[in-house]
Amino acid sequence: MSAAEIAVGLLILVSAFLSMAAGIGIVRFPDVLTRLHAATKPQVLGLAAVLVAIVLQVPTWGVLTTVVLVMTFQLLTQPMTAHMLGRSAYRTDHVRRDLLIEDDLGHDIEEHDQEEGAAR
Repeated sequence: MSAAEIAVGLLILVSAFLSMAAGIGIVRFPDVLTRLHAATKPQVLGLAAVLVAIVLQVPTWGVLTTVVLVMTFQLLTQPMTAHMLGRSAYRTDHVRRDLLIEDDLGHDIEEHDQEEGAAR
């Protein structure tokens, strides 16, 4: 067994652990916002570990460019998806407000509603 094969095996195990942690977090956490955090952070890191393992196993330019594209699109879409899901959950009252430390979005919505009411 070579050092590259050991590294690939370790990266796959790290990825499996992160994916398991994301799944447990989604099931165990109490509200939408913490579940979103559990779904996005470990998932992206787990995907990065798998992609590095793939590049170590098959070090060709085609694989490297594909891996870079996959990771780039994942890093561009995951935060935006989590943001939009969290925002829609907040607006439909699926967020436990008692768990929020600071409710910045609530303040912004109140200000917008007051400005809209004054304009009428």
